[in-house]
Amino acid sequence: MSHAIRIYKTGGPEELKWEPYEVAAPGAGEVLVRNTAVGLNYIDTYHRSGLYPMPLPLILGSEGAGVVEKLGPRVKGFKVGDRVAYAQPIGAYAQNLIRPAARLVKIPTGVSNEVAAAMMLKGMTAWYLLRRTYKVKKGDTVLVHAAAGGVGQILCQWAKHLGVTVIGTVGSQAKVAMAKKCGCKYVIVPGAESVSKRVREITKGRGVPVVYDGVGKDTFMDSLDCLSPLGVMASFGNASGAVPPVNIGVLAQKGSLFLTRPTLVNYTSSREDLETATRELFSVVKKGAVKISINQTYPLSEAAQAHRDLEARKTTGSTILIP
Repeated sequence: MSHAIRIYKTGGPEELKWEPYEVAAPGAGEVLVRNTAVGLNYIDTYHRSGLYPMPLPLILGSEGAGVVEKLGPRVKGFKVGDRVAYAQPIGAYAQNLIRPAARLVKIPTGVSNEVAAAMMLKGMTAWYLLRRTYKVKKGDTVLVHAAAGGVGQILCQWAKHLGVTVIGTVGSQAKVAMAKKCGCKYVIVPGAESVSKRVREITKGRGVPVVYDGVGKDTFMDSLDCLSPLGVMASFGNASGAVPPVNIGVLAQKGSLFLTRPTLVNYTSSREDLETATRELFSVVKKGAVKISINQTYPLSEAAQAHRDLEARKTTGSTILIP
């Protein structure tokens, strides 16, 4: 009997239940995957808390890696024994699970299952932010919030690889060295100094063309003050809580700014986009331009503690859960 982490009602980490469940046979276009590693992401806490409502009961988790155990009818391109990785749909907190073949990708030689599980959602998020939402170019200076976090570390390394000057923010002085190691030329600790004031000093008053903000409520308004005219505010997460309603007139007042709330599902909805994202992600990882730091590992059965540590900002880099 397979086990999974399931919730029956929204709330705190105590709602995560480790329990047996029956895995159905794969249907047409589906694959049975034996998970070997599962990625932990902030979006998991949004689903658990109800910030992003989902039908209940629910098996959490958006990314993982494993081995193909069985193929359903009309599946092409995969065989039993293939190492595969995925990001979405939800349901990754399980020892075994059914995945649509269209959302699976093969893990290339030179990338471990653990690294693949730790980087799929976070790495493809970094990909669409840098390559699609605002396509950075050599010589740009950008602002990345939570630079020592899972997405932040990948985003900063990749941006530096592309010739971008990165200004990062971190939650404490203890994380400054880590952010610099990941490619930040400048690191700001909010609270110790004004982020917008420091960004203006660094850019000689110009501001930055884009802010990548996964923090949300605590950083949103100050992030707008960091932007140059026609700048892009990419608000892609809510680690500090949801951003309150915004008077869009503020965007005009601050320089005809662009505001977007992007999601991975929209940027990888087609098979072509998914393959482009993973091909470019695996490429920068294999060449060493982006190093995936798995700094915390928990048994999947202890996912509740992993959630507590993530929300308390005790984690850095990527975290994986082992089934």
